[in-house]
Amino acid sequence: MDKDIKLTLIALETALFTPDVRTSAAELDKLIADDFIEIGASGIQFDKCHVLERLPLETPPRIHAQDFELRWLAPNCAQLLYRAVMVRSEEKAPKFSLRSSIWVLNDDQWQMNYHQGTGCEAFAINGEYSST
Repeated sequence: MDKDIKLTLIALETALFTPDVRTSAAELDKLIADDFIEIGASGIQFDKCHVLERLPLETPPRIHAQDFELRWLAPNCAQLLYRAVMVRSEEKAPKFSLRSSIWVLNDDQWQMNYHQGTGCEAFAINGEYSST
């Protein structure tokens, strides 16, 4: 069961990397909990309303994620830890980060409740660099 939930949460997390989801306020609304909080690399805190307004207007970056780890925080609450590389079209150098998302099961739907990415040193990319 843990493996199935881990795969489900990885699929949901990586769906948030895709242009189809990032540019759709309706899709983002389904995946992000109403009490969502994000702490950006800048140290600025964002809520769901801000994310629904901002993300659909941005040019989606390419993101590669790897080394996923699932940690249970409560029966219907799990933390997904991973490493990511993000490339934005307007930036020359990729940004490497350690990421943490907390997912909560709300009415049979997993939703992201919290997200934080912290910049880190470059690391070896496992497998091919994906362009999701």
